[in-house]
Amino acid sequence: MRTIEQWFESLIFASRWLLAPFFLGLIISIVVLFIKFATELGALVWSVVTPSEHDTVISILTLVDTSLIAILLLIIVFGAYESFVSKIDVGEHEDRPVWMGTVGFADLKIKLLGAIIAISAVELLKAFLVIDQYSNEQLAWKIGIHLALLLSLVFFALADWIGQKGKNKSADDD
Repeated sequence: MRTIEQWFESLIFASRWLLAPFFLGLIISIVVLFIKFATELGALVWSVVTPSEHDTVISILTLVDTSLIAILLLIIVFGAYESFVSKIDVGEHEDRPVWMGTVGFADLKIKLLGAIIAISAVELLKAFLVIDQYSNEQLAWKIGIHLALLLSLVFFALADWIGQKGKNKSADDD
């Protein structure tokens, strides 16, 4: 009976590799975002040398937004891969991000929410720059969604803080 249990547990442990194609898909998504970024950057540069109605600030905010989304995807790939699949072994490479290998699931949630809020803030700023293109209801939804994301981050951080305090108290009691 123990052999069946060991085999089953080995199968469960090996199943983590089923996540690898998801991470590959996210890496391909970063490549797609790079193409979008390059296209937008080309349009921005082209608008400087040719007379056009291209809105420079909106275009720059779109570049920032695209960059933040790419960073978000990279955080997900690095953090989730290391948390759920396997450690990324790049040795003592000088470019290794300091947070790699130290980010737990709770930290990953906070980083993800922080990046999502930054993306939301950029989108909100873009909307405010062309405010006449939005109805009051559309703007209210954008602001409400942004505030809901901010509130979520506060609650996640608070829950992690309380959980950490509880762990520290348990360790002190032992």
